Amino acid sequence: MKKLNIVSFDEAYTRVFNLVDSELSVEYVSLFDALSRVLAEDIICQKNLPSFNNSAMDGFAFNYKDIGKKLKIKKTIYAGQNIEPCLEKNECYKIMTGAKVPDDADTIIPFENCIEYDENYVILPKDIKKGNAFRFKGEEYKEGSVLLHKGDVLNSSKIALLASQGISTVLVYKKLSIAIFSTGDELKEPWQKAREDEIYNANSFSIKAVLNEHGFCADYCGVIPDNLKDSIEYFKKMKKYDAIITSGGISLGEADFIEDALKANGFKESFHGINLKPGKPTMFGKLENSLVASMPGNPLAAFINSFLILIPALKKLQGHKEFSHRKILVKNAKEFKLKSGRVNLVLGSVEDSNFFVYNNNKYGSGMIKPIKNSNAIFISNENETLVEQNRYIEIIFFS
Repeated sequence: MKKLNIVSFDEAYTRVFNLVDSELSVEYVSLFDALSRVLAEDIICQKNLPSFNNSAMDGFAFNYKDIGKKLKIKKTIYAGQNIEPCLEKNECYKIMTGAKVPDDADTIIPFENCIEYDENYVILPKDIKKGNAFRFKGEEYKEGSVLLHKGDVLNSSKIALLASQGISTVLVYKKLSIAIFSTGDELKEPWQKAREDEIYNANSFSIKAVLNEHGFCADYCGVIPDNLKDSIEYFKKMKKYDAIITSGGISLGEADFIEDALKANGFKESFHGINLKPGKPTMFGKLENSLVASMPGNPLAAFINSFLILIPALKKLQGHKEFSHRKILVKNAKEFKLKSGRVNLVLGSVEDSNFFVYNNNKYGSGMIKPIKNSNAIFISNENETLVEQNRYIEIIFFS
């Protein structure tokens, strides 16, 4: 007789992360294709940023000792020019944004802050600070310093930084290959017609969408039939993937064949069951080198556990330096009850730093509306029975 191998919520996290121990292959990609990719090495600053002293404004460059004086304009300096220092007594430069500042000037005053100026002279105020609008060589990054770290996820700002260094290609981890399945003879695809006693396959689409939202691509591989022989054959072809995700077919019912089909292919189970609500029958393990994540069949449970447990696991597997969900401290707006003896995953919405529990924490794991109407989740302790009004709690946003 089959039994669940139940672990605590914290133990489940630990075991899942212990499963993710393989080093991915790497490849070079162009900066044009680097968005959302994960760096496979540190990036070292090759050129000071900025690489020379330059002006942050259109205005006049002068030596601070001449503050408050009337100065003659010696030369006009444009971006791209390299002017040797040539100021004499009571002289300054007219200078444009980004232009290199000669070594005999240390302060910039914008045109609009001058008392008076024309084509030949400028009268400076006395309330300008030394170094105003002056960008110093290397003030952002100095040559030899670390620009980005191995495991950083490249976004638009990081790509801008790389381009500023003359870097056109970067070494990144290869993208994970991920397969997604659903199970159940009662399932119909959204493009098919479903009878009243049949249900549409929401799980595969919601899980794939959650993965996409966090930078992962996945192949949807269809619905596994509710018989052991066909299930075994399905998984024989899946060992090429870095991760295999299923939903449904992992409880203790007579038509739940996923665990047996996986084990017939050499699956090594880490746990089958988590002491939490919803999502108790969640299962993780390895099929040779593939991470296997089997989610419950109920849509709400499949969605939440894919987000909470699977996404951090995939991020670690993909080489992310930071892979755990970020927790935010908010105030609970309305008292709600919990069932002690297990971790409760509580849905709600955060507005103006206040958490509003969904429907007094009364909803089922087979529902979809609570997911649609929530933007955050609270994770209780096993022994909690009540979350009081105005208590500060940690939540995780779904974004």
